[in-house]
Amino acid sequence: MKFNTVGLFVKDIARTVAFYRDVMGLKTDWNGGDNADLFGDGVRLILYGRKDFEAMTGRSYAYPAGTNGTMELAFDVPRFSDVDREYRRVTAAGAQPVFPPTTEPWGQRTCYVADPDGNLIEIGSFGKE
Repeated sequence: MKFNTVGLFVKDIARTVAFYRDVMGLKTDWNGGDNADLFGDGVRLILYGRKDFEAMTGRSYAYPAGTNGTMELAFDVPRFSDVDREYRRVTAAGAQPVFPPTTEPWGQRTCYVADPDGNLIEIGSFGKE
């Protein structure tokens, strides 16, 4: 087996596709269907509507409410200053601020925001100025 994709089950696929395309910069040719493929730097993110996935599998699932602390999607930027710049840019564009840019003891500058479904997104760098 080869691990190559992360999938998220979302409440509003159109809103979440727009967020990852327009705010986070992923590429997609999504045409409004039940699922969407997004791509960035060799990583594939798939989005599937929660209700559509439940209908397909014939099951109900429990989903986290609010900010989802069970996983994160991590985006790397070259320099510490890029973490601060991207945090300002994505929160101004609609990402929910979670944790402001902070330099951690292990040498990483990192911050967290959340997508429209509350999934955590880390923006980080190990590249000091």
